[in-house]
Amino acid sequence: LAAEAPPAPEPGPRRAISASAPGGHELSPWSMFLNADILVKVVMSGLALASIVTWTILVAKTIELGLARRSLVRALGRVAETGSLAEAERALGGGGTILDRLVGTVANEVRISKGHAEGIKERAVSRCSELVKAEGRLARRGMGALATIGAISPFVGLFGTVWGIMNSFIGISRAQTTNLAVVAPGIAEALLATAIGLAAAIPAVIIYNHFARATRSYGDLVQRASGTAMRLLSRELERGEGGRHAPLAQAAE
Repeated sequence: LAAEAPPAPEPGPRRAISASAPGGHELSPWSMFLNADILVKVVMSGLALASIVTWTILVAKTIELGLARRSLVRALGRVAETGSLAEAERALGGGGTILDRLVGTVANEVRISKGHAEGIKERAVSRCSELVKAEGRLARRGMGALATIGAISPFVGLFGTVWGIMNSFIGISRAQTTNLAVVAPGIAEALLATAIGLAAAIPAVIIYNHFARATRSYGDLVQRASGTAMRLLSRELERGEGGRHAPLAQAAE
């Protein structure tokens, strides 16, 4: 009797095709990083570190500017109805804001001028201007890093891509084949560097523009605080010139 044919296998779900190239070369981002040239790995690692720096600056400066702005708004509200430097210093209570430093600087200038009003306003304006500039530099801290990351990250990633493609062409030449299975993994690894460069640059540019607006807004508040200190000084000078109140030096104490 003829042997019976084996039963046909029952139809079932097909196995999912893995995202890998022939020859076991997996094309996932992590495996592409591991299989990349050492220089391309250095480029990718540097870009990943730059991205971490970008997000760290975002968190740190959001907290820093938010707290500084809130404190300064409260301080401006406390001195809105004060009529002298002494009253303003008592109302502020040494809160540590830029307004505290401005008022303290103006009051200090009044004290060391020993009640002589001549030239006191110019000296106070000069000292307050230095404080305002220093506060602006402090508010812009970290902006340079964001600008640098946003500007050069795409080019660094492109350098890694060019280097990786060069190595791929060298490998093609040595293998003496243009088979896609040989070409694709190396080119994919090289293009990953450009992708990481763009992923680092785009958020850096967006965050830089956001903080550029935020620092300008905070700078307007600082200028307002400087104007408040100058108005308080002007009232002190008017009282001193009128001779109806205590001398300037005593009024600032």
